[in-house]
Amino acid sequence: MHITSQFDAGAIDIIAASQPDNIRLNIRADNACEFRQWFYFRVHDVRDTALILKLENASTCTYAQGWEGYQAVASYDRQHWFRIKTEYDGQMLTLRHTPTHNDIYIAYFAPYSYEQHLDLIALASTHAEVSNLGNSIEGRPIDCISWGTGRLPVWIIARQHPGETMTEWLIEGLLHRLFDRFDSVARQLAEFATLHIVPNMNPDGAIHGNLRSNAAGVNLNREWMYPSLTHSPEVHHVRNAMHNTGVALFLDIHGDETIPHVFTDGCEMLPDYSTASINQQRAFTQLLATITPDFQTEHGYAPDRFSDEMLTLASKYVGHTFGCVSLTLEMPFKDHNNLPEPIYGWSPVRSQQLGRDLCVPILLHCLSTDYNNA
Repeated sequence: MHITSQFDAGAIDIIAASQPDNIRLNIRADNACEFRQWFYFRVHDVRDTALILKLENASTCTYAQGWEGYQAVASYDRQHWFRIKTEYDGQMLTLRHTPTHNDIYIAYFAPYSYEQHLDLIALASTHAEVSNLGNSIEGRPIDCISWGTGRLPVWIIARQHPGETMTEWLIEGLLHRLFDRFDSVARQLAEFATLHIVPNMNPDGAIHGNLRSNAAGVNLNREWMYPSLTHSPEVHHVRNAMHNTGVALFLDIHGDETIPHVFTDGCEMLPDYSTASINQQRAFTQLLATITPDFQTEHGYAPDRFSDEMLTLASKYVGHTFGCVSLTLEMPFKDHNNLPEPIYGWSPVRSQQLGRDLCVPILLHCLSTDYNNA
């Protein structure tokens, strides 16, 4: 038996791994700060072996409360990910599984590798304009996909927090619908809007296997008021591009560790946010809830959750600055309890489908905006 995490986004610390029924591990911190929750590793030579893997420092993780009701994911081919038996006793997270193949990969959520990201950008370049808005701390491009010919600028960003890989899965689903020449929703949307999509805001953190930070240990979603070229160039470059185009609608895609629902967090708590924008925000979310039971509006964040740091968050900064509908969309690491799926939980496939479903409320929002501004 052999355990390794020496690959793109791999992360685990091995304490002891001589006995398959007593594998002792620690969840590793981000490369430059103490955020910790993400893990991703390979276990080799374990066919038909009853594995018991103990993640001993689970209670010290950033979102320890997120382990309640959580199940880790596993895959034999790194294409299809399923949930495995997971128990949390308040201190330790214990994973149990007997692999039917020689190798198994185990992760916090289904990874989205940098190679997959490059494949997605290559596909996009055959259907849309792909630009480099600037470079990350370690010199990787901040890729932006601009699609459509309409006058309304719509911005969608994902993976400010690199461990929230479901967000780039969502972007993949969204793009596949946009690029379908026979999809009438996409065709009409292209006439009214230009979508600027950043699939991975944090490529350095993604490759390092970080949960929430970039290579400098900075949480990008607390940098929007005063981004720094030295510590948060990713936000600096994207924000500058948004100011150049303007913003008619903004979606910041995330994953939430604790809440077992898909939900949005808007800008209604901002003191200067208009009644018209609040009504448009409500119409957007209600329509999405009508389109798919994989979204709901009952459960989410408390309106006063972010208090003094509010305008450092992307969606709040954009809503305040541009006066547009500006939403954080959250997906669970666990499952969407309104419509649970016992084998896969919340998954890449459901994330992709949610991305496709977003096209309709985006279109209707643009139609409404265009009509009201006519």
